[in-house]
Amino acid sequence: MAVSSSFSLLAARCAVLLILLALAGAAHGHPPRAVGSRLSSTFYDASCPSAHDVVRRVIQDARVSDPRIPASLIRLHFHDCFVQGCDASLLLDDDLPVIQTEKTVPANNKSARGFEVVDEIKAALEEACPGTVSCADVLALAAEISVELAGGPRWRVLLGRRDSTMTNAQSARNLPNFFDPLDVLQEKFRNVNLDDTDLVALQGAHTFGKVQCQFTRQNCTDGQSSGALENLDQVTPNRFDNKYYGNLLHGRAQLPSDQVMLSGPAAATTSAPIVRRFAGNQKDFFRNFAASMIKMGNISPLTGKDGEIRKHCRRVNKGY
Repeated sequence: MAVSSSFSLLAARCAVLLILLALAGAAHGHPPRAVGSRLSSTFYDASCPSAHDVVRRVIQDARVSDPRIPASLIRLHFHDCFVQGCDASLLLDDDLPVIQTEKTVPANNKSARGFEVVDEIKAALEEACPGTVSCADVLALAAEISVELAGGPRWRVLLGRRDSTMTNAQSARNLPNFFDPLDVLQEKFRNVNLDDTDLVALQGAHTFGKVQCQFTRQNCTDGQSSGALENLDQVTPNRFDNKYYGNLLHGRAQLPSDQVMLSGPAAATTSAPIVRRFAGNQKDFFRNFAASMIKMGNISPLTGKDGEIRKHCRRVNKGY
């Protein structure tokens, strides 16, 4: 009887500890996942072994006519994960009054692009493996493949996310933006459990792609419309490398939110040493970028029986 009582007391204490841990996780904005529902690089090995090849083929075809596509696709992954987790909520179109799209918030309106390529990827995957690969995983795979095709690092993408059936336009209005000072950027990254190294590494995605001149530090020159495009990296604009950080060291960053990593009041003791490190060592940048992408891709994913696998990325499967 004494042994049984001790065991019961131990079990009760363990249960309380588990509850406290779960509450702590929820308090940080990342609800705990059930055991067995974690993301895995082998998630589709049996159910859709061609998934990676299908995504790669569509992106390769798309960038022939639109070299900006790789940079655009990785940005979709960022702007999806930073809202309510990596759940493809960004891809949903308006379906009022239930769903208000995140595509028209200031950080995305007329700048987030590549949705048609995502549609093409999803259609190809539905043909190869119907009802299997989520739109959230499409974004994660597309981001890695886009970086790799542009000469950047490779990493094993963790998979198994499911798709949200709702959006959060209000949260999307607080996405990191081009004019945020350093302390605001740091806070927004901390809110999703990303630190200064993650901030500096992930900002390095601005090593390729274009931006409207209205968002640059120099703004638009005489005769340019506000939507005129400028290369984010004017040294190697279509290649994923560490030249971006050299631009920062010479004061030539295109975006205010990039240059503040050197000029912000707290930069000297936080982000600036990391910028200098990455500028001098591309392998170090690549290694940290891959690690930060995996970390970002693990922000509050829906797994197990949560969410759904959308058939079309722009709308949920069922009526309300």
